[in-house]
Amino acid sequence: MTQTQKILVTGATGTVGRQVVAELLARGHLVRALTRDPAKSEFPAGVEVVQGDLTEPASLVPALEGVTGLHLITFGGAYFAPLETGPRILELARAAGVRRVTVLHGGGPSPLEDAVRADDGVDWTVLMPVEFMANALEWADGVVASDEVREPFVSRLSAMVHEGDIGAVAAVALTEEGHGRQEYVITGPELLTVTEKVTAVAAARGREIALVELTEEQAVAQWRAAGHPEDVIGFLLEAYGNTPEVGRTVADTVEKVTGRPARTFGQWAAEHAREFTARSGGAVS
Repeated sequence: MTQTQKILVTGATGTVGRQVVAELLARGHLVRALTRDPAKSEFPAGVEVVQGDLTEPASLVPALEGVTGLHLITFGGAYFAPLETGPRILELARAAGVRRVTVLHGGGPSPLEDAVRADDGVDWTVLMPVEFMANALEWADGVVASDEVREPFVSRLSAMVHEGDIGAVAAVALTEEGHGRQEYVITGPELLTVTEKVTAVAAARGREIALVELTEEQAVAQWRAAGHPEDVIGFLLEAYGNTPEVGRTVADTVEKVTGRPARTFGQWAAEHAREFTARSGGAVS
C-alpha cells in the first residue's frame, strides 16, 4: 500500500485541479490546495487551503513546506497569462524536498512546462489530456431551454476524456514510483461523434434532444454572441473542423497508470444528467 503523502495542488479550483484533489483524498493522501483567495474557495473536508500565487514564487514557500509532490498549471494571475516563473518555482520545490511534479499541458508550448521538462532535480510527468467531457456542459443551457444542441462539425470524432480520469492519473504520478520523465496522453476509451454524445446525454436524462448542425459561419456567430474572443474562436474552428490525430486516437494511459478502464462518456452523462434537466420554473436541477 502506498504510504500517505502530502501533495500541493495548484489550480485546485479548476476543472482538473478539483479532480486531482478528490483523487488524492480518495487514495488516503493529505492535500494542500493553493488559491489566491481562500475565502472564496470551497473544498472537501480535510483539505488544507493555503494562499499563494504562482506569479509570485516567494508566496509558495509556506505552501511547499512538508510536501512531497506538486501539481502545476501553466498559467497564473488574474488574467491567466502563461507563467514565466517556472525555474524559480522548481528551485523552491527542490529546496522544500518535493520529489514529484505533474504539470497539466495547456494545449501548446509554455515556459513553465519547458522549465519542468528541463529540470533534473524532480521526477516530472506531463499530463496531456484531449478534449474534456466537461466541455459538454456548454450545451446545458440550450438543452434545458429548448431541448436542443446547436453545433458545427457533428461528425467529427473525439476521444474525449473524463476529467476525473485526468485527476486519477495525476494522483498516481504524484504518489507512486515509475512515472518520472513521462509524457502521458490521456483519453477516454472510445471515439464519439457529436451526434453520439448528444444521444448519450439524452439517454441519461430520459428525454430526447434535437441536434442542429451549424455551418461554420453560424457557429462563429454563436461563439461571438457567447462572448468568446477571436483567438478562441479560431482555435475552436481548427480543433473541431480539423481535429488533430491525437484528439481522435484512443490511448490506454488511464488503464495502464491507474489499473482500471477509462470512464465512458455515457458514465459522465449519467453523473451530470441533472444539469441537463429543467425543473418547474425553468431552473436547472
